Amino acid sequence: MEERARVLEKLDELGIAYEMDVHEPVYTIEAMVALGLDKKGEIVKNLFLRDAKGKRHFLVVLPGSRQGDLKAIRDQLGSTALSFGSEDRLMRYLKLTKGSVSPLGILNDTEHAVEVVIDQALVGAARLGVHPNDNTATLWISYEGLRKVIDRCGNTVHLIKM
Repeated sequence: MEERARVLEKLDELGIAYEMDVHEPVYTIEAMVALGLDKKGEIVKNLFLRDAKGKRHFLVVLPGSRQGDLKAIRDQLGSTALSFGSEDRLMRYLKLTKGSVSPLGILNDTEHAVEVVIDQALVGAARLGVHPNDNTATLWISYEGLRKVIDRCGNTVHLIKM
């Protein structure tokens, strides 16, 4: 709850409009669909990845219905082979636990170490469903609002096509 409050405070500070649905903990897109959240907007899927040497870390944001093709992502980023980051790395870089990964986790990346990768299909979306770094709620914000948060944090952003 404390993490959620910090996220909402930051959104308010930046003047970003949002709506919030509070719900039972969800760990998958399927669980969010079962709650009917997919009827309210585009639920995003988030992948926390690392390169082969663990020197680069990526937070990939995709439409919930899309699969994350690691080879296609790697090729577009000019990276070495990609794999999922461990829970330890996720905590170290974004201060998040498995199941609560969100593009808003970038608010916790004070070193700007994580590169944000966004599927072009999300650009311009009016309602994106993201966790407020806590999987017991979903925030609905626009793509522009999300970009404003990421841009203010100062992390590198890549747009890709999945």
